[in-house]
Amino acid sequence: MAAAKQRYMAEEQRKRKRNKRKKTIVEQWLIYVLLRIFLFFVFLFPVEMVLKFAAFLGKGFWKCYARGRERALESLRTSFPDKDEKWIEETGIRSFENLLMLTVDVIFSPRLIRKENWEQYSCYKNVERVKWMMQGHQPLLLVAAHYGNFEIMGYILGEFGFDIYSIARPFDNKFLNKYLYDVRQRNGQKIIDKKGASEQMEQIVKQGSTLCFIADQNAGKKGIFVDFFGRKASTYKSIGLLAIQYNLPIGVGVSRRVGNRFFFEIEIARLIMPEEWKDKDDALLWITQEYTRAFEDSIRKDPTQYWWIHRRWKTRPKGEPQR
Repeated sequence: MAAAKQRYMAEEQRKRKRNKRKKTIVEQWLIYVLLRIFLFFVFLFPVEMVLKFAAFLGKGFWKCYARGRERALESLRTSFPDKDEKWIEETGIRSFENLLMLTVDVIFSPRLIRKENWEQYSCYKNVERVKWMMQGHQPLLLVAAHYGNFEIMGYILGEFGFDIYSIARPFDNKFLNKYLYDVRQRNGQKIIDKKGASEQMEQIVKQGSTLCFIADQNAGKKGIFVDFFGRKASTYKSIGLLAIQYNLPIGVGVSRRVGNRFFFEIEIARLIMPEEWKDKDDALLWITQEYTRAFEDSIRKDPTQYWWIHRRWKTRPKGEPQR
């Protein structure tokens, strides 16, 4: 009965998604115009003040968005079974604050960050080896999780002239999509739509560029299952397969916010070299688990900066009930 109920609920959810009316071009344009008017007033204030306001909105978001709040609480409870409810709730609230603060980071980055002032907004750990690889046009994969300000890493790399390509899913609103793509590509970073990315991979690798991925999404039934905070999580195979096919190193990038400021500690938490998986029985599984473990180790240093609202453990392995 329980399995039948789950199948029925899943089918109803799919029907609702199919029947959801898409916004017209006029509606999309009006949303875009309202956003630009809002941003005009936002830019009248210093970034630190706007970040504090975003944190305040994050607390309100926590109270109003019941479904997301419960999802975050459930993920935190199962990931940190030794923590009490007070810690769980405080961490969840702060994660919602950081989620809203990230939007401020994205829109302010082009206005603030330059080659001559990057030290005002960022510091770096364990990045030298990866930096020399990129300067020498050695093809490389950079992976990050939905943690801290993952967007700023690509922005700063582009600002310094590194040849990087980031894989991204386009927004449904084409006006917002163009605006955000322009913001992200203003400094030289190149964005590739996720749908057509596979066709360009070989050329990007051959020219010695760096490919950047957000690598902690739920990959569905076709993913490979690896351990993440004590549970199996479906993870995309494409990164490991690409690394094996072209013999590519994988750098695990992390960017943590320091306090409530527009300042970030950026590090390479792990550099996985091709020679490390040569003798592994299942190289794909080993690679995927290795960078996922690096994500977990980084998140544990400050769990408040992870997107616990994410449905990371939605798909379950065979034999486990689907969430």
